[in-house]
Order: sequence, then C-alpha cells, then structure tokens
Amino acid sequence: MSSKRSRRRIYFMFLAPALIVYTVFMVYPLLSSLGYSFIEWDGYIRRGFAGFDNFRKVLFERPYSERLVGALKHNVFFFVVTFLIQTTFGLFIAVMLTKGGRLLRLFQTVYFAPYTLSQVVVGFLWLLLLNPTWGQINKFLTLIGLENLTRPWLGDMMTALPTIVLVNAWRWLGFPITVYLAGLQGIPVELEEAALVDGATPWQVFRHVTLPLLVPTIGMVTILTFIYDFNAFELIFIMQGSSGSPFYSTDVLGTFFYRTAFGDATTGGEVGQVGLGSAIAVLMFLVICVVSVFGVWLVRRQEVEM
Repeated sequence: MSSKRSRRRIYFMFLAPALIVYTVFMVYPLLSSLGYSFIEWDGYIRRGFAGFDNFRKVLFERPYSERLVGALKHNVFFFVVTFLIQTTFGLFIAVMLTKGGRLLRLFQTVYFAPYTLSQVVVGFLWLLLLNPTWGQINKFLTLIGLENLTRPWLGDMMTALPTIVLVNAWRWLGFPITVYLAGLQGIPVELEEAALVDGATPWQVFRHVTLPLLVPTIGMVTILTFIYDFNAFELIFIMQGSSGSPFYSTDVLGTFFYRTAFGDATTGGEVGQVGLGSAIAVLMFLVICVVSVFGVWLVRRQEVEM
C-alpha cells in the first residue's frame, strides 16, 4: 500500500504543474465566462443577475441575432474552404512527398515553414502584399497582363473573406501535410504492392487501399481544423480589425465576441457588454464542444469498423 501511495504522489507531483497551468488559463476563464453570461455587466457596472436574458438577446434580439447568424455562416465558410484545400491539395502534396526521396525533407520543411510563423507576422506580411496601391499581388497581375483582375482584395465585400481564408490556408497547410505524411508512412507497403500485383492501377490502389486507411487521420485533422477555424480571431483582427469590415463581411464569432464584450473603437467607441460577450463565448464553446465530441465518436467508430 505504501508503495502505491508513493507512486501516486510521484505521479501527482509530475502532473501538478500542468494541471495548475491548465486550471489557471483554461478552466478558470471558462467557468468565469459561464458565470458572467448570467450577469448584466457593461464592463463598468454590474447590475445583478440577469438569468438567461443575455442569451435571449444574443439569439433573438436585433442586431445581435443578425450578427450572430452572419458570423456563424462566415465561420462555416472558413472551415469548409480550409477543409477542402487541405483534403485535396494538402493530401496530394503529402502523397507526392512520399515519393520525393532525398527531397522529401527539404520540401516538407518548405511547406511546414509558414505554420511556424506567428499569425501577427503572417497578417502584416499579407497586408503588405495585398495593398491595392503598391502591393505585390496587384503588381504581379498587372505584369502578366491580368490588370483587369486587380482590386482592393480586403476592401471588397465579395473578396475580403475568401482572401483571408486563403491566407489562413496558406499558413495552416503545413500541419495537415505533415500529419498526412505520417499517416501515409504508417501504411504497410505490402498492402499497396499486393494490390498492384493483382492488377490494380495506381489510382485504384490509392482509392481502395490508401484512402480508407487514411480516414482516421483525415478525421482527426478535420476535427482540429474545425476547432481552430471556429476559434479564428488573430488573423482576421490583424488584417481587418474587430469590426468585420467591410460591412461585417469578414465578421466571425471571435470578432463578434470581442466587439460585443470589449467595444469597438473603430465604430465610435462603443461600450462593451461583458455579459453579452460571455454569452457569445459560451455559445461558441457549446458549438465547438458538441461538434468535436461527435466527430471524435465518428472517427473512433470508423477505426473499430476497420
């Protein structure tokens, strides 16, 4: 018994620092947000318990309900486009890199490098490149004779959000490529060779052997992408601010929460509503939690069936 207790103490001593950090920076803010969502508080004065009134306002009262639906749609668009890019272009690159031989490590580093950059650095870099007056993107289009395609990429409601999503995909792409590479390298070569011996074409080998074995890997990357994209804030804040300009076309749940909770100086110094912002944060958490748990359940079920 004494040896078991000593082992438990040792385990607890090693786990305690991580648990303390997790509690301070994750559990406490989460519980605080949950508590604040039931309080009427504008950041200066707490007016007491509000019950579910903050949630009612966010879900059913204008303009909050309209902004919430719009931001949610943008988050869905953010995720879907990123998912399509990483499961087509990203998986294609990963498959090509497995055949790269000595160049594998070099190209893997090249594709992974943007992911190591801070989102602040990435945001400012692309702000310079996309500048409508002297940005290199418009200059390059003019140079190759496509000046009719030049435009204020971040100032046009039709192109602002897709542009930011593509910038995000450029930065994020290195992560799924690396994970897919690990998944591809974990597939036994004998399975592919056996299919080739049986007369299967390379596409048939990929479609019926490689891809089914990659489904759990693709599933986990998809879940992580969903969590990341529904928490999107830094890149949009750097490139467009918290106002979701132009005219809320780049507004997502993260910027909607920030603007509601802390105010927006770009629109006349609106006073933040901490209670309403906390309600939005709780709704974000519920959406991410429910979808993520369901996704993990699907991935595990697929693994069992395999």
